[in-house]
Order: sequence, then C-alpha cells, then structure tokens
Amino acid sequence: MVNARLVYQLEKSKCIPLFQSGFRKGRSTLDNIIQLESKIRNAFVRRNHLVSIFFDIEKAYDRTWRYGILRTLFNFGFRGNLPTFIKKFLNLRTFRVRLGGTLSAPFTQAEGVPQGSILSVTLFICHISSILSILSPSIHASLYVDDLQISCEGSDMRMIERQLQTAVNNILKWCDTNGHSISAFVGKSCCVHFCRKRGIHPDPEIRIRDIQIPVVPDVRFLGVIFDRRLTFLPHILQLRKRCEKSLNLLKVLSNTSWGADRSSLLRVYQAIVLSRIDYGCVVYGSACNSTLKKLDPVHHMALRICSGTFRTSPVQSLYVNCHQLPLDLRRRKLSLAFYFKILSVPSHPLQNVYMSTSMKRLYDARPSNIRPFMDRMKLHISELDLPNVRIQQRNLFVFQPWNTPRFHYINPFATYSKSTVAPVVFQRVFAYHRSQYSRYSAIYTDGSKRADYVGCGVVIEDIMHGYRLDTSCSVFTAEAVAIYRALQLIDSNMPRKYCIYTDSMSVLEALENYHDRCHPVESWSQQLDNKLHSVKPVIGAWPVMPMRRTDVFDFWGYWRKRKN
Repeated sequence: MVNARLVYQLEKSKCIPLFQSGFRKGRSTLDNIIQLESKIRNAFVRRNHLVSIFFDIEKAYDRTWRYGILRTLFNFGFRGNLPTFIKKFLNLRTFRVRLGGTLSAPFTQAEGVPQGSILSVTLFICHISSILSILSPSIHASLYVDDLQISCEGSDMRMIERQLQTAVNNILKWCDTNGHSISAFVGKSCCVHFCRKRGIHPDPEIRIRDIQIPVVPDVRFLGVIFDRRLTFLPHILQLRKRCEKSLNLLKVLSNTSWGADRSSLLRVYQAIVLSRIDYGCVVYGSACNSTLKKLDPVHHMALRICSGTFRTSPVQSLYVNCHQLPLDLRRRKLSLAFYFKILSVPSHPLQNVYMSTSMKRLYDARPSNIRPFMDRMKLHISELDLPNVRIQQRNLFVFQPWNTPRFHYINPFATYSKSTVAPVVFQRVFAYHRSQYSRYSAIYTDGSKRADYVGCGVVIEDIMHGYRLDTSCSVFTAEAVAIYRALQLIDSNMPRKYCIYTDSMSVLEALENYHDRCHPVESWSQQLDNKLHSVKPVIGAWPVMPMRRTDVFDFWGYWRKRKN
C-alpha cells in the first residue's frame, strides 16, 4: 500500500528521470537498449566516434546511504507521515544466517535497503537516479536500476576523452558522498569504442582513479551483446549456441513411446527457446540478413522435433503445421508491437526522439547506413500502407491508489447450469430479481459479430440505441462498448436508479479484476462507473440468460410481451 502511493506521487510529480527504466510501469530494458543503438547509428552516419562506458556498482543495495534516501525524498517535497514511516522502516534492521538447522546470532544492518521488500526497490531507484543530474548535457546516460551507462559522441577523440573523464570524476565524487564504489577491474566496468573508420585511430584512455578502464571489442548490456561495429554477430552466435543446448530438452521430451504431444512440445519450445530468440530482436533485427539467417536452422529444427516431421520436410509446411511465423516476420511483428507500445505511453522518452531534417538528408545520402529503431518502424508502417494509425494513449495512473475502482455485479445464476436447468427456472429467477429491484430502471446491452458486421445495442426505457464498430473488433470489445454506452446514457439522463443487464460474463469479470493493462473500454467504463456511483445509484451489470438465445433485443421483446 505504501509503495503504491509512493510510486503514484513520484510518477505524477515526475521526480524520477526519464532515462531510469527500472521497475516502472510501461518501461523495460529494451528502452535503454534502443536508446544506445540509436545513438550509435546516428554516430555512424555522421562518421563520428562514440565511446560508451558501462559501470559496475559494487553491492549497490547493501551500501545505499539511508540518510541519502531521506534527503532525496525531502528534496522531492515529501513531508509528514510518509518520510517518518520510511525512516522507521529503514532503521533497526537485523538479519541472521542459517546453516542447515542452525541460526547465527542477530546482526544489525547499518546501511543499505532491506532485501526482498517491494518498498526497497522504489527507495533505491529514488536514491540512485540522482546520479544522472550531475552529468553534463554532452553526456548521454541511462539507468536500469543500478546498471549505469554513459556515452559521448564526437569527431575528436581527445574531446571525447575529456568529456568522459570529467563525467567519471563526477560519478566517483557522487559515489564517495553516497557510500557507493565502482569496480574498474576486468570483467566489471568496461569501455567500448563504437566506430567504423578504417584508418588508424587510438582507443580512449579513461581512468577510474588510477586504474584505466579496459577497452573491449564487445560488451553485454542488459542481455544484448553490442560489438564495436554493431553487427550483432557475437550476440547471434552466442544466442544460437544457447538455443542449441536447450533443444536437447525437446529431443528428450519428444520420445515416440512416452513423450509429449505436439502442443505440449510447442509450449516448451516457446518457453525455453523462442523466448530467448524474441528478447532483444527489436534491436538485433537490424543486422544484415546473412547474420540473422544463422538463427533459422534452430527454429526449423525445433519445429521438426515438435511436429515429428522428416528432415527433408519443406520449411513452409512446418510453419503451417505448427502455426508459427518465420523468424523474420516474427521480428517485424514484435518490433511493430513494441513501437506501438512506445507511442501509447505519453511520457516515454523514445517518443521525443525526432530525426532532424539534416539527419534525414544524411541517411538518404548514405543508404547503406541502417536507420535507428523509430525511423525503421515508420518505414515498415509506410510499406504496409498504414500511415494514419491512431494509437490509444495509456494513462498508467488514471486511478489513485487510495481510490482504486471496485466493480461488483450480481449473479444469482451461478448455482444453475444452463444444460441441466429448464428455461422456466431462469425466467422465474429473473422475475424474482426484477421484483426486488423494481425501483431500478432496467437497461439491456448486447454485442454481436458477424463476417461483415460488428455492433452493439442498448435498450433503455423502450428506446433502442444501436452502435456499429469496426469489423476488426472482437465480440468482447462489442460487449464492453455496449456497457460503456449504457453508462454514458445513464450519465446523460436525470438522476435515477439503474440496473444494467448483460450476457457477457467475460466483460464483467474483466471489469471486476481491473488492472492497468486492461482493455481501453474497460478503463473508460471504470471511470464512468466511479463517477456515477458518487452521483446516482447504479447496480452493477448483471448476467442475463434468456430462454432462447443471448440476444438482448429478443429478450427485451419477450419481457415487453410479459408486461403487456
């Protein structure tokens, strides 16, 4: 509860920097990966150097300065009971070590945040994110919790060295003040010189105190290996090796006498192999075709194992038989989905990445250079003839944590089975319900989908309202829109008591189990429902089971005949 309220205030006040992507709604590791890839692509097309340093902060959680956390919250403007609660939460923390069945004496944890607490992650992010404020505008930096990366671009290596050395000194000064330390040994902090120039040019010499940061040809950053020429060949080769080892599990499970069936094998393949291939494909998918094709044999071998086909079976038949896409189409699909996800988050930092006119001309003049992710997706959309796609914006904090939506519905049919109970029983149950809520005006909703038509309807006070939807909408969307339209009609009418009737149990359960990733119509309905509950009484939607079919209009006609 405390963490939800703290995160809400931090996000609403924009206290956390945009380039901190760790443990935030609507953000992921791919945000930092795409930012770095875009910077490198732009440096290549300008024929500049880009030097990036990846830091390893030793025992970041255990060495966090507790007073620094409280001071950061004070600078954010937090006063009153919340800082007092956090202070007591951090103080007097003890731990014990268990070896077998023996426990050690209790030890007091002087610094650091408690391990395993949901509040500890938020407090650590608040504290560590202040490191980004000490860097100059010429340094691009990103954080994923404590994974810090800084980079600088330019044509003069000496200028890059001076800028990065100043940034490293400022980071060291901040670490000394806040109780952290950075490791400069091989395998910890490292530096990569991204460049495609063929001439002789020295690598940068940057030091952490008296230790020079090693310059390596490639580095693993948040699960993706970046090489100095950004070919992603080391990443794909290592990915293929790991996937080939995981295929051994599929070979064991596909035994002809006791093995699993095709659907189970496909689930295992998607969980342990395909998930690895999918991660980071929005970035490494920009590699050349000859490099990307090294992953195709793994995909084909897995499909042959799952379907039990011969080695000589055509690849296209494997895709049809297993209902799987080729990897190139799958990468494009996932990339477009992530692109639309970025556009749906209003405060996403990648939305502000616009290519200037001079950069567009530079890319047009040098077509061999690969464009950044956002620009690649715009080209894909134009190739698919979808230039005017409207994206629904997601408000991740539309409801306050102390005012979360509570949607409830009445279902007296839960104890009856439609296959064993006579229709007359449902009629009597419904008649009894209407007698109990006779003071409530009845509203009936329904949605339907056909091959060439999707629509929904609302019946209120003998007046029928029909709405047509796009043919790509599902039945769930039609049913949800019908309930939303009913709430809108209630809001526009005089204050009365209403009871909404629907036959879609899935929509009612979705409204009851609301979360921030729900259908947009659910969010709108929840907002209207909260508003109406504060203005006029509204009984939650009630599932209808008519005697013939679930068509609300036929059901309404039946009750009109009963009434007359």
